[in-house]
Amino acid sequence: MSIKSLLIFGASLFITTQLWAQKAYIVDSKFNSIRQNSVSSMEGIGDTLWISPILNRNIGNAYDWYLTENADSLVNGRGSVFSIDLAPDTLVAGLGFTSETPDGNFPAAMGYYFSIDGGDTWRFSEFLLDARPETGCSSSNSCDTTFVYGGETYTRTRITVKEQSPPYDVAFRSNVVFSANWASGLLRSTDFGNSWERVILPPENASVLTPTQQDYFWFTCNSTQNGRCVESENKYNPIFDDNLKAFGLHIDDQQRVWLGTAAGINISDNALTAPTDSIEWRHIVFNGADDGLLGSWIIEIEQEPGTNRVWMTNWLVNSAAGEQFGIVSTDNGGQSFNQYLKGIKINSIEFKDGAIIAAGDNGLYISENGGTSWTKLPSIKSANAFIREGARFLSLATTSDRLWVGTNDGIASTNDLGVTWEVHRVNFPLEGGNIHEPNAKSVNTYAYPNPFSPSQSGLTRIRYEVDKNSTVRIRVFDFGMNLISELTNQDYTPGDYETTWDGKDRFGRRVANGTYIYIIEFDGQTVHGKISVIE
Repeated sequence: MSIKSLLIFGASLFITTQLWAQKAYIVDSKFNSIRQNSVSSMEGIGDTLWISPILNRNIGNAYDWYLTENADSLVNGRGSVFSIDLAPDTLVAGLGFTSETPDGNFPAAMGYYFSIDGGDTWRFSEFLLDARPETGCSSSNSCDTTFVYGGETYTRTRITVKEQSPPYDVAFRSNVVFSANWASGLLRSTDFGNSWERVILPPENASVLTPTQQDYFWFTCNSTQNGRCVESENKYNPIFDDNLKAFGLHIDDQQRVWLGTAAGINISDNALTAPTDSIEWRHIVFNGADDGLLGSWIIEIEQEPGTNRVWMTNWLVNSAAGEQFGIVSTDNGGQSFNQYLKGIKINSIEFKDGAIIAAGDNGLYISENGGTSWTKLPSIKSANAFIREGARFLSLATTSDRLWVGTNDGIASTNDLGVTWEVHRVNFPLEGGNIHEPNAKSVNTYAYPNPFSPSQSGLTRIRYEVDKNSTVRIRVFDFGMNLISELTNQDYTPGDYETTWDGKDRFGRRVANGTYIYIIEFDGQTVHGKISVIE
C-alpha cells in the first residue's frame, strides 16, 4: 500500500499569536487553560471532562484546566488525541499525528495511551503494523498476510504505513479494547492494549459475516481501464472495500459492538468474546428506504441512556444515489431506522436531562421530545466571550451537571440546556512566567491571531482584563492615528474579556494591509497594542 494511494482525510489548524503591549497593570490570570480552540474529541464521566488534542482535563467546571504531565507523546511530542473512551478511573486515548510526505500531509496512526488511575500515570501502546519481509518479522510485526475465517484461508493486504490509519474512535469494556482505524480497519486488544489483532469485517456487498457461510469475496481491484476495474482478486484490502474502512465505534449495554464504516453499520453480538475467526456481523447498508439509513458513512454512534435506542450520524458518500446528511435512530437493533435533520451535516450526538443534542457544521440542535421536533440554538455567548458566527460544532460530552460543546472556536458549557453559557478558550495569561512561556513578560493586552487575515480568520480577538468596575472604551486607529472603528464603549465588571475586530472601518469597508493601533481606556488608564492586517 503506497502513501500516494491513500484517501486524504482531515485538516490541520494552525494559529500564530504575537503579543504587543506596554505594562500598565497586572491582575490575577488563569494559570491553566485549554491549549487549542479547535476541540474535535471530548468525553465526560461524573464531574470530569477530558478533551483533545492533548488531554486537558476539567473537574467540576473548575477555573483551571489540568494538563496531563506524564503523556510525553502529547506534551513534548507530535501526537494528538483523535479519540477518547472512559470508565471510572480508566481512560483509553487514541493518538495520531500529521505525517508530512512527498505526496502531501496525511493523518497517521501513532498508538494509544492507557490510564487506570484517573490520568495520573499512563502506559503507551504502539500502533500495529505489518512488517516488510525484507526488514524481518517478529511476534509483534507479522509477515503473514493470510487469515482463517470459518475454516477458509484468505489473503489480506499488508499494512506497512501509518498514514490514513489514526484511531478515529476507540471503545472498551473491561480489558477488551476496539479501535477504528480507517485504512487499517478494525483492531481489537483482549489484554488492554498489550497486544492487538485485526478483526475481519463483511465485504461491502455482504449482509452478514458468519463462519458457517463459506467463500466470501473481498473485492480488490488490481488494474483499471477508463475508470473501471478490469482485473480483480479475492483479497482483504480496506483501501478497495468501503465496509473495511472503520470509523465510528460503540459498545451498547447488551454488549453488542456497533461499527460504522464508509459502507453502513455493522453489528456484532459476539465481537467482545469470540476468537477473530468466528466473530459474526450483520451489515446494514443505505438502500434509499424511508426507514433506512440516510447516508452510507457512519461517523458517530451513541446509545440513549435508559433505552434500547441507538443513534448515529450519517454522512453521504454518493449523493447521486440519494444519500443525505442527517442522523438516524433504531429501537430494534438496526432492523429499521427513524430519520432526523435531513440534509444537515451532524458531527456528534449527546443526551442530557431528557434532551437529544446534535452538533453540526452549521450549528447546535436540540430536541426535547425524542426527536419529533428540533430547535436550532442561537449563537453562544457568555458575559465576557462568545463562539463566533459560522463556527463548526465538532463534539459533545456531558458531565454530572453540564453539557459541553467543542467547536473550532473554543469550548462552551451550559447547565440549563443552552439558556446560559460559559465559554472556554485558549488563554495566554497576561501575567508573565506562565506555563505557556515560563520566561514571558507580563503584558496588559494582546490580539490574536496577529498578523490577521480578515478573509481567512474572519476576526481578531483583543484580550484584556478589567480589575474593577469600569467603563471600557476600545478604538482602532491607523498608523496616522485616524479613527478606524470603535469596538466597545460600555460598563464592565472585573474579569477577563475579549473584544473582536473584523478588519473593517466604521463604514463597513475592509481596511488596507498595514499596522493598526487599538487603544483601551478604562478607570483613568490607557493601554494599547498593535494589529498587523495581512490579506
